[in-house]
Formats: sequence, C-alpha cells, structure tokens
Amino acid sequence: MAKPSFSSDIQKEKHSKVFWALSDSWVLTKRSIKHITRNLDQLFSVALFPMMFFLLFRYVFGGAIDTGNISYVNFLVAGIFVQMLAFGANYTTMNLAIDLQRGIVNRFRSLPITRSSLLTGHVAADLVRNMISGLIVIGVSFLVGFQPVAGPTDWMLVFGLAILFSLAISWISAIMGLLVKSIEAAQWTGFIVIFPLTFVSGAFVPTDTMPEALRLFAENQPLTHVIDAIRGLLVGTPIGNSGWLAFAWCTGIIVVAMPVATWLFRRQTLR
Repeated sequence: MAKPSFSSDIQKEKHSKVFWALSDSWVLTKRSIKHITRNLDQLFSVALFPMMFFLLFRYVFGGAIDTGNISYVNFLVAGIFVQMLAFGANYTTMNLAIDLQRGIVNRFRSLPITRSSLLTGHVAADLVRNMISGLIVIGVSFLVGFQPVAGPTDWMLVFGLAILFSLAISWISAIMGLLVKSIEAAQWTGFIVIFPLTFVSGAFVPTDTMPEALRLFAENQPLTHVIDAIRGLLVGTPIGNSGWLAFAWCTGIIVVAMPVATWLFRRQTLR
C-alpha cells in the first residue's frame, strides 16, 4: 500500500506549493517555539554555557592573554557570542533526532503537509532561541566591562550576520540529526564538531599566537571570519576580507546544507 502523501491535491488547487510550504513551515515553527516557552531551561542552557566561558576567560585567563591595543573583554565578546550561536544550533540535531526516534515524523506523514516543513520549523525555532540567548549574552557583557563603538548600522550588520551564521550551523546540525542513530548520539555529535572549531579560531586568543599549522587552519575557517567581522563591527578592529568572507561562507553553507538535509529527510520518510 502506498504511503500517505505530505501534500493534498485539493489544497494544491486552491493555493500554490510555495504558499503551503510557507504555511506548513510556520505552523511547525510555532510548534517548536512552544516547546521552548514551555521548557525555558533550553533557552537558559544555551546562554549559560557561553557565559561560564565568558566569566572564566574574562577573570581567570584574561590577564595572561595579550590582545594588543584592544582590551581583552572587548576582544572576547565576539568569540563568546559566536560560540553561543554555534552551540545553540546543536538543539536542531537533538530535537530532530527526538522526533525521528519517537515516531513523531510518522504521524506527520499522515497529514497533508509539505515534507520539508518539519526541518524548516526546527531551524527557524532554533534561530529564535539563539537570538534571544544572544541578547542575554550581549547584556551580560556590558555588566563585565564591554565597551562597543558600534553605531546602529553596525549593530544591524552584526545581528544580520548572526542570523545568517545561525541558519548555516542549524542546517548542518539538521544533517547530523538525520544521520545519527540515537538521541544519545545526537547529544555528543554536535559537541565534538563545534567544540574544536570554536577553540581553534580567533574566538579566545589572537590566531598569530598559535603554532603555524593551527594558525593556518584557524585563520581560514568560517568561524574565525564570522568572529573577526563581528568583532570589527562592534569594537572597530580591522575587518579586512573577513567581512565578505563571513557572508560568503554562511551563504555557501546554507546553499549546500539545506538541499542535502531535505534530501536526507525525504529518504528517511520514504523508508
């Protein structure tokens, strides 16, 4: 017997596929956001972990790290902010794995909804969570001495880049959520990928202090470009090519990861 389709022929006659794709995605985004509002520890755990690193590096290691003409707290904020976005996106992996392992996706298959809307809903809800957590991290940074020089346009660019980066990491996380075989694996898979990327970058120390092999990797990986671009916008450090490279990396990741995640999800639901 053929499996139920995600889309309804009757609905297709009334509205376009794009309309129903957006409508279904919005419904499932609201579903995921309700999970956040009813379980606020998700929201605070995303912000708490980076803030622990923030206070640790600010008050324990900060005095031993030379950042030149910029104070260490001003140097650190961009790295902590991007680290929070990267770790926050790991919830896409876990929540998607939970839906797959607990049979929620099988229930959705009996409904006339767009197949990829569940993925979009998780990614969009995690974007909302990351932006709220980002505001919390920025607010705490002012309490420990952060002194930005950014104007309104700079702040808009910072949050625009943050949104783009969060979407990029979330779509990669969606792929990992579709590949793992258990919820337990989903919990550590993102950690072992994101943790080394955030530390082997320009987040916590200047890259020119690293051994040559690590320095070459750190200076040319996407997180460093995103961090350098946000740091330059916030505190006026030189951005160089990191501005356009950060946007290029994020856009490229989304363009590649989004269709790959959709293809993997369709393959999973057709089994």
